[in-house]
Amino acid sequence: MRGLSVPSSLLEEMRGYARESYPEECCGFLFSSADRVELSPRPIGSVALAPNERVEERHRRFVISAEQLREAERRAIERGEVVCGFFHSHPDQPARPSRFDQDHAWPWYSYVILSVTAGDPSPEVGAFQLDPDRGEFVRVALATETTPPSVASGGA
Repeated sequence: MRGLSVPSSLLEEMRGYARESYPEECCGFLFSSADRVELSPRPIGSVALAPNERVEERHRRFVISAEQLREAERRAIERGEVVCGFFHSHPDQPARPSRFDQDHAWPWYSYVILSVTAGDPSPEVGAFQLDPDRGEFVRVALATETTPPSVASGGA
């Protein structure tokens, strides 16, 4: 399992989206440069905000459609990046995966969870990867950097 390295500016972008989406879960994509995605810690170079397409229980669930993922992957390829993970918020809950999150996760991808309490993003942020042998999430180290990302962030 590898850790993540996320520029603080991207973490703030994710927190801002979590604040705007509250009391519903927000979600989005994590991108890494195609030639650096296998480094440890995995460097996140950009993020893309995604609409939560879940119809019900949006305060505790999110859905990223297959179409959104395909479009994010297409745009990533154009920029020399890959979709290497996903982020989402947990309104009024800790920044750790729920059983639902774990049951719907894929190996290899990185997952970032942000806690938001009463509309205010918490400093608590969790980073996880699914252990393919056990089928369970494992917490990984999350390093924040103050250097700007190498690729501008933006919508998918």
